[in-house]
Amino acid sequence: MKETIKDKIILFLETNSKKSFSVEEISDGLGFNKGEDFKLIVHTIASMEREKSIIFTKKGKVKLPMKEVLIEGTFRANERGFGFVTVEGEESDIYVAKEHTGYALNGDTVALDIIQPANHLEGKTAEGKIKEIIQRAMTQVVGEFVAYNEDERQESDLYGYVIPKDKKMSNYKIFIPAEGVQPVDGMICVVEVTHYPEPGFPTALEGLIKQTVGHKNDPGMDILSIVMQHGIPTKFPDEVLSHADEVPDTISEEDLEGRVDRRNQLLVTIDGADAKDLDDAVTVRKLDNGHYFLGVHIADVSHYVTEGSPMDIEAADRATSVYLTDRVIPMIPHRLSNGICSLNPQVPRLAMSCEMEINQSGHVVSHDIFQSVIQTKERMTYTAVNQILEDEDAETLAKYEALVPMFKEMGELHKILEGMRIERGAISFEDREAKILVDEMGHPEGIELRERGLGERLIESFMLMANETVAKHFYDQKLPFIYRIHEQPKEEKIQRFFEFATNFGILVKGTKEEISPKELQKALNQVKDQPEEAVINKMLLRSMQQARYSEDPVGHFGLAAEDYTHFTSPIRRYPDLMVHRLIKSYLTQPVAEETKAKWSELLPEVAIHSSQMERRAVEAERDTDAMKKAEYMMDKVGMEFPGVIGSVTKFGMFIELPNTVEGLIHISKLPEYFHFVESHLALVGERTGTTYRIGQKVVIKVTKADPETKEIDFELVSVEEVTDQEKITLPKQAGRPRRSGRRNNTSKPDTDKLKVKLNTKPKGAKKSSGTQGNKKGKKPFYKEVAKKNKSNRKKKKIK
Repeated sequence: MKETIKDKIILFLETNSKKSFSVEEISDGLGFNKGEDFKLIVHTIASMEREKSIIFTKKGKVKLPMKEVLIEGTFRANERGFGFVTVEGEESDIYVAKEHTGYALNGDTVALDIIQPANHLEGKTAEGKIKEIIQRAMTQVVGEFVAYNEDERQESDLYGYVIPKDKKMSNYKIFIPAEGVQPVDGMICVVEVTHYPEPGFPTALEGLIKQTVGHKNDPGMDILSIVMQHGIPTKFPDEVLSHADEVPDTISEEDLEGRVDRRNQLLVTIDGADAKDLDDAVTVRKLDNGHYFLGVHIADVSHYVTEGSPMDIEAADRATSVYLTDRVIPMIPHRLSNGICSLNPQVPRLAMSCEMEINQSGHVVSHDIFQSVIQTKERMTYTAVNQILEDEDAETLAKYEALVPMFKEMGELHKILEGMRIERGAISFEDREAKILVDEMGHPEGIELRERGLGERLIESFMLMANETVAKHFYDQKLPFIYRIHEQPKEEKIQRFFEFATNFGILVKGTKEEISPKELQKALNQVKDQPEEAVINKMLLRSMQQARYSEDPVGHFGLAAEDYTHFTSPIRRYPDLMVHRLIKSYLTQPVAEETKAKWSELLPEVAIHSSQMERRAVEAERDTDAMKKAEYMMDKVGMEFPGVIGSVTKFGMFIELPNTVEGLIHISKLPEYFHFVESHLALVGERTGTTYRIGQKVVIKVTKADPETKEIDFELVSVEEVTDQEKITLPKQAGRPRRSGRRNNTSKPDTDKLKVKLNTKPKGAKKSSGTQGNKKGKKPFYKEVAKKNKSNRKKKKIK
């Protein structure tokens, strides 16, 4: 491409150490000394000034304008219009006011300008203004179709619009042009987005119906809508199912080549009564030297889901099975997970095995990892094992008489392993789990608390030990591997925990820069069985980072483990399947350099994607539980229940009921004006000094339960009095700021105080169209309609 005079001028200005030049200096520097050449330089510079690619100084010299420094991050929208931008590697998110979102949608990658820096002394987060949308995250939307009547269709050239199911898009509509699939009113649809919000149409999108899922009133459609909304695939492609059908139902002699035969071992599976995919079997025996032998045998899924096959590509994409209220969305087809890969009793199965010799201190003194063939003796349930270990049920003891001695030794080994983890500082969070019971139509009938008995904790101990042993084995060999990591808490969050714990008289040894899990465990022990135990547990849990997958072995902070991986659940987690594949590829010694190079290149991407899909599954599970709990509470409106204050924010407090249902008492519903004291996570009455803090017992009345928004509202009936020592005195300078809006667990700055700042346009700011991501080709429907002289009616409809 030919270089223009404009290009030459910019290059001259960029490559010289001086910041500004006279027109004559630029002309001489470029060798344009003739009269006509100089005139051309003058005209070009005048044109460049008009388009603002250069500017003149006060002394009339030419220089390049200051480049705007923008920060890249991910936008997280709130249903009330504002949002936050998360920047990788930064501790705090950046607040973005509604008027500064630049038409960004939740999940978009954006470039933003900081218009007010953070003030950590005053606890204020930084504020930004989105200047550019780099990449759209939302390419499809799930929602309910609203059909236009014939007149509306003729007038607008639209079939109708879709109302998104995502609460964060409650203010948006996706308009459907009169082409392609024409759904029926009330159908739940998957829409491919073709045009995004832009000036004049801030809440309008356009899209084509990609798929109709079913009618909104069909049984199970509520959960299916959430699944589709999160982009979780519900059906396996035909080629994947065909591949699964080719897998034999039994193992052959050829399958046994190179495998260690462990069919003579006394092996059992221990799972929940309703489990169908049994992927781990265990055996324990006490050795003559007083040590314990622990064998952990895991279904060899990688033998059937071969690298690069249709099943493998699909499993890698899903990365995890998703467990929802009344269904499981599997990672691999049921033909495998419930069939040849399930370690069913009395039939031979292929496995990956980790056998360990463990001493009385709970440390592995020797181990072996290999491919095997096994055959389990019994399919045990947690209930039966608990009854055996606690000598509760004579009938169960008699039924499994031959296995009772092994279970007793399992109990002994578990106590040793648990003691070892406690000794090294593993942090134990006792979190209540609940199962929502539904009828055949999917309506919730009850909520059942899950108790983790000795059987559940015993299996957990054995799986943890196998995961650590496998991770350490390959770390010691310095081979590329995939680890499950949990990094040390970030300084800001752990500092907040220190300050909060001090309010309860708890002193934690260590600094915010360097804290050991053992010291945090000691902090929890200080409040063991005390009223504040739940509060401290919850606050510490909030201070922790999320565990994730990585090729970098940084260890697991929460488990106080130097090396950790996921080896024990390849049926439902892709990283475990990958670990099995890695083990097989490293069996031939020495390991070829090409093999190391291959995995070094592939593993980072597998780790990142698996972590992302895990978070997607967790979010879908939370959304489903929240919806079903709201549905369960619908007929409880007006009823009173005991509960405890689970969390406190500037806009109210969330109350947890004994059945794990959580609802909001909004600050506007309290008897007087309350101030939010962040350091104590408490609300304090301005007039009476009444204190509400986490862990306080209350009685509430249910005032609202809405499955559509997943919101439950409570009203305070009575509250447990706090002692004089627990009461909090308001700071003298405590003002009375405007109350925050409805609900969002992330607090935002007081926008009234910042109004002047937020409405001030930064100097040199470029105008952002907000239309990045619109597909090229056909113009948006509203521009086409304008051409047909229907623009006024059209805009009125959309707005």
